Amino acid sequence: MEKALEGIRVLDLSQFLSGPFCTMNLADFGAEVIKIERPGAGEGSRAFGPFKNGQSGYYTLVNRGKKSVTLDLKKGQEILYKMVTDCDVLVENFKPGVMESLGYSYECLHAINPRLIYCAISGFGQTGPLRTLRSYDVVAQGMSGLMSITGYPDGQPARAGCSVGDLSASMYALSGILMALYQREKTGEGQLIDISMLDSTFAFLETNVVRYTIGGECPKRVGARHPLSAPFDVYRCKGGAVVIAIASNNHFAALCRLIGQPELIQDPKFDEDCHRSANDAELKQIIERALMDCTSEECLRLLRAEGIPCGPLSSVEEACENQSLLQRDMLVEIDQPGMGRVKITGNPIKMSATPPNPAHPAPGLGENTQEVLRKTFGFSEEALRRWQSENVF
Repeated sequence: MEKALEGIRVLDLSQFLSGPFCTMNLADFGAEVIKIERPGAGEGSRAFGPFKNGQSGYYTLVNRGKKSVTLDLKKGQEILYKMVTDCDVLVENFKPGVMESLGYSYECLHAINPRLIYCAISGFGQTGPLRTLRSYDVVAQGMSGLMSITGYPDGQPARAGCSVGDLSASMYALSGILMALYQREKTGEGQLIDISMLDSTFAFLETNVVRYTIGGECPKRVGARHPLSAPFDVYRCKGGAVVIAIASNNHFAALCRLIGQPELIQDPKFDEDCHRSANDAELKQIIERALMDCTSEECLRLLRAEGIPCGPLSSVEEACENQSLLQRDMLVEIDQPGMGRVKITGNPIKMSATPPNPAHPAPGLGENTQEVLRKTFGFSEEALRRWQSENVF
């Protein structure tokens, strides 16, 4: 079947998560992604677990479907310049200034290939007062305000359970690259895409920002509940818990009938969403008392019969057994050399004509160096022998 990004060649100079997760998605849709790694050491995530037979599951997940070329960026300018001439996209997530110091600034590479789309991901962006500082996910979460609204009111601010700082930057980078490819179809010119982890995480705060800038309220931690709607939380039941999400009077009326208290919809404390939210603690006690006679499975069956949005409170283990996720190919099996048959996360973008194919193994360190340099970029055997003797790759 045709691939959406077939014919697009990507140079991936990034490490760990924000850049590799972006280029992983490009590879899933058919782009040829050539990952540049350090000779002898490779990408940093190869040292991160979980491990199977000495191989990193972290690296395997976010580098599936790519080709690995080892290259000393300090010694290999001639090679990288040649590669840039025949590539559509370059992705890097070095601290601003590093690429320039190596001779690979956007201006330099744009002069070599004006069609090149150059995507730079960094902690604080290529401009601004913090541009030279290093950052990781937890720094972006802390500075953006995300941690201040994550957790319970009586507890400490908490980091979100996944790397939102990295992943938000990755998704904005992916969007930018696809938009730049579309723009290039019209102009023939590439461009620089500047993605900041802090910017991206801040943008993910959505209505929390306007609650402050327009509403004058500085959002606080509220636990699992929604700050503007109720009931919208985790509710205990017999031997477990369920998640209920209600944002309309009709759904609330259905819940009131279900728990045998239809009069609640007329109560001025609960008759509108804003009133329910203001009296959420009392409402939660009422709902949990009513649910205590039912198991989570019974609760979900009854709630769903009334059309009330709800779901189980799942562990990662339970989510990996969820039939909806399994039937929608959100867990895929790959044959990873050295690891055998392993399961990894699928791709959530479902397309009828050009679907993703995430079921490809990740490359071994430098596995494709000779093949890519010789066949893809046309370097001679003599040049390859010389560079290999000089430890360029």
